[in-house]
Amino acid sequence: MSAELDALTVVNQLRDLAADPLNRRAIVEDQGCLPGLILFLDHPNPQIVYSALLAVRYLAECRANREKMKSELGMMLSLQNVMQKSTSPGETKLLASEIYEILQAAGKEEAEKAEAAASSCRRKAHFFLGSNNKRAKIVVLHIDGLDDSTRRSLCEEALLKIRGVISFTFQMAVKRCVVRIRSDLKADALGTAINSTKVMKAQQIVKTDDGGELIVPFQVDSEEEEVVVVVEENTDIPDYLPEEESPSEEHDKAVTRVGSITDGMGWLSTAANFLTRSFYW
Repeated sequence: MSAELDALTVVNQLRDLAADPLNRRAIVEDQGCLPGLILFLDHPNPQIVYSALLAVRYLAECRANREKMKSELGMMLSLQNVMQKSTSPGETKLLASEIYEILQAAGKEEAEKAEAAASSCRRKAHFFLGSNNKRAKIVVLHIDGLDDSTRRSLCEEALLKIRGVISFTFQMAVKRCVVRIRSDLKADALGTAINSTKVMKAQQIVKTDDGGELIVPFQVDSEEEEVVVVVEENTDIPDYLPEEESPSEEHDKAVTRVGSITDGMGWLSTAANFLTRSFYW
């Protein structure tokens, strides 16, 4: 059997394996298959090139593969070469162009997701429990002495020691902290904790009937002082933090089709060796 027939057999087998969605992640993660398909894109035989493009198109249907495929050495350049080559059939050019656009968009999607995640983090600041906790209330604090990141860290440590604090967000420019707490927790406990830093003093901001704001000092009594002592000794993870655990995925029990990628991986290794022997960049 000639080398060209061997190459056609290999690329057709890769194409058939890639057609199965259960195989696509494994093929892309394999060290030899994806680079081998890229080599086939530069093959002089149009039939081999088209079959390789079909395999790559199948692999690109899996969103988790796209970023790796785009960054694989030679992938985008080889697709461009197929698109620009005058001897490439029209159908082959269209398929290469479609794959190129899919992979090109993958980078933009990742950038948009990263930006959305960053914006979400900035909005939520320090968030410990889901917003579906209905037994909660909001307390707005004005904190004298909240001047820099060091003071902010002290304030964070003080609030984290209080059982019943759900989340808090700082507004450094106006020296405020918006705290979400359980409904059974007294707001005075927040003031006591922050005042215990000795360098900051907290007061509560409440809304008046006419929509204005009123700053109200906290009343600290001996009973609350005892609460602070108890809170400061609570260095373990608070009882209120854990949420319902989502079902874990048992990857070691993943199901695959008989005769699919598990039986094909040895063949894939053989194919990769064939590619290494037969082609070069």
